This record gives sequence, C-alpha cells and structure tokens, in this order.
Amino acid sequence: MDLKILEIASDTKNNKNIENYTHVAKSKNPLCGDEIQIKLVIEDEKLVDFGYQGKSCVYCQATASLLSKNLINSKKNKINELCDYAKSFFNKKQKNIKKKWSFLGKLFDKKNISRKECILLPFNALKKSISK
Repeated sequence: MDLKILEIASDTKNNKNIENYTHVAKSKNPLCGDEIQIKLVIEDEKLVDFGYQGKSCVYCQATASLLSKNLINSKKNKINELCDYAKSFFNKKQKNIKKKWSFLGKLFDKKNISRKECILLPFNALKKSISK
C-alpha cells in the first residue's frame, strides 16, 4: 500500500456530521461491506460544506477526504461532471488523469484498479446526493 494514500486518509478534517445539511446520500459496497454517508450544504448551486462518515477501507476514506477538501466552492454541475469522469476513468482504463482532476492522481492510478469499487464509493454517494 502506498503511504501517501494512508496520509490522505488520515486527514479527517471533514469526517464530520453536518446537522444543517441540504443534501445527503449513503452508499454501500455489497462486495466488502464498506459504507459511506455524505452530507452537503449547497447554496445557490454551490457546495459550501461537505461532511462524510462511514465504516470503510483506507481507499474509500482517502477518496472522501480528497473530495471534501477539493470540492468546496464548486458548482453542482462541476461535481456531477467529476463523478461521471471518475466512473469512466476506471471503466475505460485511461492512462492519464485530466489536469483539472489531478488532485485525485494518487488514487486514479492503474495499480489501484483492484480497489476501484472502494475508490468509487464516495463518488457514487456524492452523485446520488446532488441528484436529489
């Protein structure tokens, strides 16, 4: 395991419960049992707060941590675009990540393909929450 992924996952600043959320969704991986819940505060189509909680592996936690840190002040349509891109990245087995999503570079790596479902779980919950 890459120590950088452990370092990313250990940043738990946004591993929190948001009481006044406007959007919420939960996703579960039926293969391993990982669960994640994402709560968002969206005002004027812009993400202003992001909290996540769950019982999950280090890959899922690292993804949720990166998303929560890097998507604040993003518009819903940009978030939706990122969620679609994440799914296509692993399904199309792309070699290079788009520059605008480079913050996900440590996770979006061919050596992590076996952990694809773990990495995509927060994206699935995020997409579900903003689609409501």
